[in-house]
Amino acid sequence: MKKIILSLVVFGLLITSSCTKKTNDNEILLGSYSSNTGATATFGIFQKRGIDMAVDEINAAGGINGKKIKHINYDNKSDNDETLAVVNRLISQDNVIAIIGEATSGKSKIGGQVAQQNKIVMLTSSATNPEVTKIGNYIFRACFIDPFQGYVMAKFMTENLKMKKAAILRDIKSDYSVGLSDVFISEFKKMGGEIVTDISYQEGDIDFKSQLTAIKAKNPDAIFVPGYYNEVALLARQLKDLGMKQPMLGGDGWSSPDLYKIAKDAINGHYFSNHYTTESTDPKTVEFVKKFKTQFKEDADVMAALAYDATYMMAEAMTKASADNKTLTRESIREEMTKIKDFHGVTGKMSMNENRDAVKSAVVVKVEGPEYKYVTTVNP
Repeated sequence: MKKIILSLVVFGLLITSSCTKKTNDNEILLGSYSSNTGATATFGIFQKRGIDMAVDEINAAGGINGKKIKHINYDNKSDNDETLAVVNRLISQDNVIAIIGEATSGKSKIGGQVAQQNKIVMLTSSATNPEVTKIGNYIFRACFIDPFQGYVMAKFMTENLKMKKAAILRDIKSDYSVGLSDVFISEFKKMGGEIVTDISYQEGDIDFKSQLTAIKAKNPDAIFVPGYYNEVALLARQLKDLGMKQPMLGGDGWSSPDLYKIAKDAINGHYFSNHYTTESTDPKTVEFVKKFKTQFKEDADVMAALAYDATYMMAEAMTKASADNKTLTRESIREEMTKIKDFHGVTGKMSMNENRDAVKSAVVVKVEGPEYKYVTTVNP
């Protein structure tokens, strides 16, 4: 797969190199790619809103040492091939100086390969799979990673819910779901838990009754489902239809307004780990939630909050890299990104570690209608 991707990257560079746009010396070109349409469309829509909101605020405050940010976003249509095409376009045609990466881990890995080869910083706002930043030294993330998220939910199940038997239902085609499942299993066993069964499905499936029937026969205390919101919503409805009372537990991939729109009351009472809560009393978070609701007429989903933080984090690195009239370069941005420490965002305080991963807290929330009610915080 890596060889195919790299071959396509080279091909993309060859066909677009003659079309590179001239840059404006008074602008800083920031690229992003997101799933604005397709299977994970709410992720992309909220991601883009978060970036745009941050860019507008930064520019209104004077920009980056007097230069305005121009945000160029492309829709990857929730598709791997389209991801490859639009990231090549951002770099080769638009000549962006840095990129905010995709919300999902799989597509961030694809875009990250291109960014690393071209030595351009890519900061993903919400891709939690550990392999994303292992691509290379130009790839960063502004969120916690799955080893921590898996630990959080294993700890929550054993200590808060006092449950010891778990079933796993994973999306076998998703890097995110497979990785998070593996971590949860490892951590849960360390805490004395038992995995009674480990069953799979694939993104796009709509009938899960055979998997749920098999799980029902094993009588677990809870079901760990680290998938994305579309399938999780359908699972919740079918779980209810089968008369199963076990709570489902999941990760941040659940977070979407469509979760409740599809599942309705069937999703009530289930839990997932998340990067922040709109119930936070942090003044910075309160102000963000208020502004977002005013501008977009709906609550700020976590993908918007993470993208907002990632944009401000990128802006901080750019500001320091171009201080004292220094020329802003891709390498200088990379250098400053490694120095990020105690960054205070709307999703909490975070610092960049030696692996270019943000170290930060996680929250566990309970679904109650369209609301996610705060339950507890787990610190790194």
